Amino acid sequence: MPIRNLILSFALILSVAVMAFPSAHAAEEDVHKLVLQISDKDPQKMNTVLNVAANVSRYYSDKGEEVEIEIVAFNRGLHMLRVDTSPVAKRMQSFSKSMTNVKFMACGNTHSAMTKKEGKAPELFTFTEMVPAGVVRIIELDEKGWTVVRP
Repeated sequence: MPIRNLILSFALILSVAVMAFPSAHAAEEDVHKLVLQISDKDPQKMNTVLNVAANVSRYYSDKGEEVEIEIVAFNRGLHMLRVDTSPVAKRMQSFSKSMTNVKFMACGNTHSAMTKKEGKAPELFTFTEMVPAGVVRIIELDEKGWTVVRP
């Protein structure tokens, strides 16, 4: 009988501890996560990606909820993040300053291919982060529960 009481006491203490200290995973679940793909050198699609990011961010902000957004550029979509060829360069500068919950990821494979073809590394906006492979980044975020959208 004393062992049973000890087990019951331990179970009670454990359940109280679990309720008193929510896990980091539970806190993460309160954050919405969206990854947007851009793989075309089409100004309209680039603007659509930025519009979607702004609209989603505003929607959740108005509800008092958090959202993390990553825009992953690969293939011809990398032009969106290039200082010299971005058809949305002016908007990108202001967008990056006002939308602090949005990150811009550049595909390292595409960047390397452009470097080889052009004979020099294309300059990317300073707020851009390089990932080894854009598609792999999207896969990894999807596997972590992020919602993937290609506007």
